[in-house]
Amino acid sequence: MYNKQLTNTIMMIRPTHFGYNSETALDNVYQKKNKKVTSSTISQKALFEFDQFVNLLRSSEINVIEFKEDSNSLTPDAVFPNNWISTHGDGTIFLYPMFAKNRRIERRDDIISYLQSNFHVSSINTQMLIHESNNAFLEGTGSMVLDRENKLAYACISKRTDENLFYTWCQERNFQGISFSANDAGIPIYHTNVMMSVSKSMAFVCLDSIVEVDKKEVLLSSFKKTKKDVVNISTSQMNHFLGNVLEVKNIHDESFLIMSTTAFNSLTDSQREKVNEKMNILHSPLDTIEYFGGGSARCMIAEIFLKPNF
Repeated sequence: MYNKQLTNTIMMIRPTHFGYNSETALDNVYQKKNKKVTSSTISQKALFEFDQFVNLLRSSEINVIEFKEDSNSLTPDAVFPNNWISTHGDGTIFLYPMFAKNRRIERRDDIISYLQSNFHVSSINTQMLIHESNNAFLEGTGSMVLDRENKLAYACISKRTDENLFYTWCQERNFQGISFSANDAGIPIYHTNVMMSVSKSMAFVCLDSIVEVDKKEVLLSSFKKTKKDVVNISTSQMNHFLGNVLEVKNIHDESFLIMSTTAFNSLTDSQREKVNEKMNILHSPLDTIEYFGGGSARCMIAEIFLKPNF
């Protein structure tokens, strides 16, 4: 359980106030603004996309624990819970320091209490939260792409991913950390899970985005050592959120690669064939969430690796 890469249980937050977040737009170039669309329309469309997505996952017998966004808080990015929480097979929950002040209120005691009541939780690590006051951040599995089986963590350094905090986390979890710089059109990529994803037997990565040539070799060497079949995605595919994918399994241990329809349509025929040899692909339209939120399918999923109490 401790080193397991895939889970069949995920947590998602049903949005009620989804919209363009001006605080996160400071460094998320994938967010877009359109004054012609009302906030009510954006919210309604996002809600429809979310429900459609969850129905697709549940129809494939993937366990989805769904919470509603706190109606008393203005949290336009609450649909992206993987940035503030991660869970681990030894019963640990980690809470993370967040760049945008209006995202810090996404951390919810009621969700923590639910997890404690329904799963074995040995500890809740909040030590990193103090670094918010020092403007040092590490935004969960947005900042870190984890190879849990091989105890490896990958991170592209940015305003949202402090290098010192990254290696502190790695030391705490006894993971080997591999950090690097990654740009899109000369601008640092705000989250690692925009440009790469690691599944049980595959790695999706935009090698063209990595600044240091030697770090590309480090990554490729690591993927080879851990027997990952590499899918090198283009910058265009990265901009279509093909890096923002996640492998999960269902209650029958069948593997699925989850992505948006935008990402799916960007796959080449050979890439699609390569993925289908390993797992099934599930995709759902997330156009509104991607356009205004700058995040996609993987961002919407917080994996639950905790052992159930029953």
